[in-house]
Amino acid sequence: MEVNTLTQPSPTTTQAAPSSADTLSSDFDTFLKMLTVQMENQAPLNPIESTDFAVQLATFSGVEQQVQTNDLLTGLTERLGIGGIGQYASWIGLEARAPVAANFDGAPVTVYPNLPAAADQATLIVRDASGGEVQRTALPVPSDSYVWNGTDNSGAPVPPAYYTFETEAAVAGEQISFETAEVYARITEERLDGEAGRLVFADGRTARADAVSGLRTEGE
Repeated sequence: MEVNTLTQPSPTTTQAAPSSADTLSSDFDTFLKMLTVQMENQAPLNPIESTDFAVQLATFSGVEQQVQTNDLLTGLTERLGIGGIGQYASWIGLEARAPVAANFDGAPVTVYPNLPAAADQATLIVRDASGGEVQRTALPVPSDSYVWNGTDNSGAPVPPAYYTFETEAAVAGEQISFETAEVYARITEERLDGEAGRLVFADGRTARADAVSGLRTEGE
């Protein structure tokens, strides 16, 4: 596969433009000098009203604050768009495969255990929103996915709600891993978490964007 590379400009042919803050600082110094000269050379019998000076100072101060605000907003936009959550904006409304809670609405839920290759035994533990155990069942090994039909340990159907799934893996009876299994859940929001994005799911729980292992449109 052919790879195209971008030619970087030579450092000697590029020159950074002065920032608005630097330009404003220079203009403010010029303004103060002009104001001082204006005060020194005003007519003794017809001096400029002090209110006129106040208006000039207030006007320039307002411009200074607006420029600084614009610089702050520009920096924030660049941070969000390049290094943070901007790249995940198109994920909102999609279903992400991640270690989060699944919305059980009566239809079976597909769970992705991610079992270690060395495991010879595995157990799926279903928990409700309060963390209480709903069901504990053996998983086939190996197992790429498992369909939970929405029942508890007695086989009775559970009410529609959000449930989490944990997997316990063992070798020769000795536990080697215990982690939250992955399910598909709808993304409703994105937030900034340091330099990375954090996704908010329909039940309000969150996960880092780099924990997502798959995406699909809702209902697939």
